[in-house]
Amino acid sequence: MTRGVRRNHSPAFKAKVALAAIKGEKTLADLAQQFDVHPNQIT
Repeated sequence: MTRGVRRNHSPAFKAKVALAAIKGEKTLADLAQQFDVHPNQIT
């Protein structure tokens, strides 16, 4: 079984996702889809 390439997110990207989550305007599922990450990574 082969594994995919692990993605590394920059601190700027993490801050952008965190601020969007704190605002609370969208659900976690919506944010995860928007930023192309798994919802567990946002929480």
